[in-house]
Amino acid sequence: MVSSGTTTHDALVVGAGFAGLYAVHALRNQRNLDVVAFEAGHGVGGTWYWNRYPGARVDIESVHYSYSFDDELQQEWHWSERFPAQPEILSYLEHVADRYDLRRSFRFGTRIVALDWEDAESLWTATTDRGETHRARWVFSGAGTLSVPKKPEFPGVDEFAGEVLLTGNWPHEPVSFEGKRVGIIGVGSSGIQAISEIAKTAGRLTVLQRTPNYATPIGNYPTDPREEAAEKAGYAAIRDASRNHFLGVPYSDVQPSALAVSPEQRREVFDDRWNRGGFRLFIDSFGDILFDKAANDTLAAYVRDRIRERVHDPATAELLAPEGYPYGTKRPPLETDYYEAYNRPNVELVDVKANPVAAVTETGVRLADGTEHAFDVLVLATGFDACTGPLLALNITGRDGRRLAEHWSDGPQTYLGLMAAGFPNLFMITGPQSPSVLYNMPLAIEDHVDFAAAAIDHLRARGLDVIEPAAEAEREWVAHTEELANATLLPQSPTSWYLGANIPGKPRRVLVYLGGAPAYRAKCDEVVAAGYEGFTLSARRVPAQA
Repeated sequence: MVSSGTTTHDALVVGAGFAGLYAVHALRNQRNLDVVAFEAGHGVGGTWYWNRYPGARVDIESVHYSYSFDDELQQEWHWSERFPAQPEILSYLEHVADRYDLRRSFRFGTRIVALDWEDAESLWTATTDRGETHRARWVFSGAGTLSVPKKPEFPGVDEFAGEVLLTGNWPHEPVSFEGKRVGIIGVGSSGIQAISEIAKTAGRLTVLQRTPNYATPIGNYPTDPREEAAEKAGYAAIRDASRNHFLGVPYSDVQPSALAVSPEQRREVFDDRWNRGGFRLFIDSFGDILFDKAANDTLAAYVRDRIRERVHDPATAELLAPEGYPYGTKRPPLETDYYEAYNRPNVELVDVKANPVAAVTETGVRLADGTEHAFDVLVLATGFDACTGPLLALNITGRDGRRLAEHWSDGPQTYLGLMAAGFPNLFMITGPQSPSVLYNMPLAIEDHVDFAAAAIDHLRARGLDVIEPAAEAEREWVAHTEELANATLLPQSPTSWYLGANIPGKPRRVLVYLGGAPAYRAKCDEVVAAGYEGFTLSARRVPAQA
């Protein structure tokens, strides 16, 4: 039953990050649809609204990590750094929101707590945490891939008398670490960035590390005016090259095999990519790094050697040198002076793999052997419930009362990483089993929103209302993504969030499409050219007249 306060729209958008903003623009501004959008935060920005921790910075070059849909926007916007920090990215997204008048479609400070499909009228009903209900024919989820922080695996966080800070939900007010005893748990990308900065001011910083990471230099620098002018002059070609590259960035120096060259030649390539920074070492050194364990071993050993060069204390260097999983099977963090932080007299590294965290206490952290570490501030950089967590948090119920959580009880099942069988008209922008985090995210978002918006155009031109993947198409896509993953070294990482392995009890299934952006885009084009192959298109059901 629909309450008298329910409003009905053409489309409903979740989130005000890169995905949500572009979805509102594509649907409302470009197609004149009635759109309502919801954002739990009190402003735009998505990831860059919530992640304000010290050192927060993107790991894709600014020339690529930006919208491509409007050439005037990309020509006029000036980035101050090659890899911009959180405040500048947030300013960019605020500019986009104002430039295209997007804020008026959003209900800020409002969270979707349930999404229910009404089969009788082929509409979704969204319920908010304010008790409001809104109906729409189509739903675009821009809830993100890394937006639900992982819950701590140890008890007692609520008992801590000091300040507890989450990197994924950082205070908007300035935080001072001057003279304080700070503990940080987690050395993934967020933890590494935060450690580099907190170490500069904390009275004492204790890093509680379970699994060390293969962190490599980001290679950031102030924007070079001549480089910027050249890139803007050739932006169309840059974007085309990006969309035709595995990672969505136009690196072009990759060589076939790390095993087909001499050790000296291999070292020369590794040194060059290390010094140039970014993801060049990961994706632009040798093509077999993610597929051949022997090739991967050469790069893993190289990174360990470079860590030992930078960390003065040999015992600390060995703790920081990753072992036990291949390089690149977790997203490689990019850093600035991270390893040098451990050369500071106020920084201590504690191995909590051999001696795990038992509990957080009123005064700090207690380890399994009874050792106590006292802190004034505790920073949790423990990662995210990636890809599926943000969607499951929406409490989605599809056809015949089937909940998405039930449909995904053994792991995510999607078609093209965009839709799920039994959940019509629900577009999961950069959803599980799409390239998403292995593709330049703004371009991945544009590709998905454009695909979904074009599908709506296709439906409306034919008097149709509903698009839904066939169960068989979904099964084949899941099998395909699993096959691709198993051809790589990815399954050899015991804790990679690419597989959901960082969350206790989470079904272990590949969350990303590993065929690369060009292959994925080609598949989507094939689907459209074949009349939306794998999808069922239909008209809404018309209620019988009395």
